[in-house]
Amino acid sequence: PCFTKSTARGTIKEKPGFNAGEDAAALRKAIEGIGTTEKTLIDILTQRSNAQRQLICKAYQDATGRTLCDALEGDTHGHFEDILVALITPHPKFDCQEFIQAIKGAGTNESILIELFASRSNHQIKAMCDAYLAETGRALIHDLKSEVSGDFEKTLLILAEVHLTFSPKFFKTSSSIFPTVQILYEAGEKNWGTEESKFIDILCHRSVPQLRQTLVEYKSLSGKTLQESIEREMSGRLEEILVAIVKCVKSVPAYLAERLYKSMKGASTTESTLTRIIVSRSEVDLQDIKAEYKKLFGTSLYSDIEVRSIK
Repeated sequence: PCFTKSTARGTIKEKPGFNAGEDAAALRKAIEGIGTTEKTLIDILTQRSNAQRQLICKAYQDATGRTLCDALEGDTHGHFEDILVALITPHPKFDCQEFIQAIKGAGTNESILIELFASRSNHQIKAMCDAYLAETGRALIHDLKSEVSGDFEKTLLILAEVHLTFSPKFFKTSSSIFPTVQILYEAGEKNWGTEESKFIDILCHRSVPQLRQTLVEYKSLSGKTLQESIEREMSGRLEEILVAIVKCVKSVPAYLAERLYKSMKGASTTESTLTRIIVSRSEVDLQDIKAEYKKLFGTSLYSDIEVRSIK
């Protein structure tokens, strides 16, 4: 799938009258003075675009001989440090670092992999793969193969590779979708036993407009939504990633709003999920995520984050 990137729906815009040198000097003063002035760090880094932050980083290093990242890591701590460092990291490198975090250590964090590959556009996935190669000297796909297995691996690898071969073939008429719908129906609901490979092939290789039409036609044919069929017919990580793809076909912002809600719903907040989604979507579609959050859960994302932070 190729999920559309729209910068118009972000919450962060470029600051008019921007001056990288002035911002770098203010940050230096906030960091090097007696006691870090957190308000200055927050005000500057949350009110500049990522491209502007890169210019601030360069100006800071030119003036001090030290990277802004090193300065922040030496002077701030915990989740506050994490979000400030995320804000000054170029988007592809940030996704790459989240990928590395997901496969690091004894166990793989599959839910992060699912989120990254289901919600990112082909352009973003390619940029993440390029950043990974630059960072590690290895192909992301090579390392991904060593972390996952089975149909879950197959699905992730197709999503990771699709940017190399993808060419949108938009549907012309609803009738052209019917063979696809029939294949899905026969691979699942209609017959005993599920042919997972057909679900994987269709959900990973069709354009979003085709898949949206497929969801409508599938419900009309089977009486169930495709998501319901996947949940009935499959289990485990394969079920999770295919359901995530279906949700992202319908609405990436709604899918990410749900991820944010779940990250705050448990006994403890998963700050890394909050940081990843809010920072990575702040110039893409965070306005839409906020709207979907309110629609789905009846409260504002802002107030829920505020309540969780107080706890």
